[in-house]
Amino acid sequence: MGASSFVPLNMIGVGFIFPFLIASCLSPHLAVAKDGVTRHYTLDVKMQNVTRLCHTRSIVTVNGKYPGPAIVAREGEWFKSDPEAIISQALQTGGGPNVSDAYTINGLPGPLYNCSAKVLEYAAGDGSSKQRPQFKPTLPALNDTSFVTNFSKNLRSLASNNFPANVPTKVDRQFFFTIGLGTNPCDRKNHTCQGPNGTMFAASINNVSFSMPTTALLQAHFTGQSNGVYNPNFPTHPLTRFNYTGNPPNNTMVSNGTKLVVLPFNTSVELILQDTSILGAESHPLHLHGFNFFVVGQGFGNFNPNNDPKNFNLVDPVERNTVGVPSGGWVAIRFLADNPGE
Repeated sequence: MGASSFVPLNMIGVGFIFPFLIASCLSPHLAVAKDGVTRHYTLDVKMQNVTRLCHTRSIVTVNGKYPGPAIVAREGEWFKSDPEAIISQALQTGGGPNVSDAYTINGLPGPLYNCSAKVLEYAAGDGSSKQRPQFKPTLPALNDTSFVTNFSKNLRSLASNNFPANVPTKVDRQFFFTIGLGTNPCDRKNHTCQGPNGTMFAASINNVSFSMPTTALLQAHFTGQSNGVYNPNFPTHPLTRFNYTGNPPNNTMVSNGTKLVVLPFNTSVELILQDTSILGAESHPLHLHGFNFFVVGQGFGNFNPNNDPKNFNLVDPVERNTVGVPSGGWVAIRFLADNPGE
């Protein structure tokens, strides 16, 4: 079957990470081969003070920049506080983590936030620099899900000879993952946690909340020493089926474990990500480490395996490495498990 591709499932706060692999992208010297040409890059990765929204904190920089040399437009978020401290506080109190202070593109929040960085300066016809009136666009409301959905559905890949859309048309493995929030019993002695009814919030996929191991998962996998580190039997479908976007079940407790999926090399995968209404429906961002995937379909309500695949876009779907699972809806992605990691 060849080498394996490794798919552990992690959750941090209410954001979901799907680390399909960990690429050594921060090595001091990178060599990238394209069209027979080897290109060498030197990346200086270090901690450095960065200021956004009139607030300075130490953060990882690449070549003295955050988020690094801009090659393509990259979306992100900015936290005035240390994100690790935010996660730690949420884990200690059992409550939901604080949200970010700004969305960014290439590390800059743009002109619409208070105390934001200046991003554009216009030059007058005589070559002198002069301030011009700032025309702010009319943006949709933060909760205008319909507008965002209609806009996102219009995104397409180029699907040209130079930029082909190599969408897997034959699928080897299919997965249906429910994503949402559940609860764990409060583990704080003589204290009440800040989750529902004194419990702790717990993010889960197929009702399994990830338990952080003490041994690196890839290391355990490739050295053949996975026994006692992780369980390779992560459920491909929810063990208990229910109306995912309807009235939630009475029992909101999740199971806990270090469970994952191991795929044979070059497996073509179709993954349906279904939001749930347990403790409230909400949008969940998903990121696939190491390479991109194709967003072949999305919709609201419960995914219908008989009707919805008929409308999948297998010609020119958008190619991404991060996608938002719609609030009260689902998204379908396809990818080829052809990067085993290092």
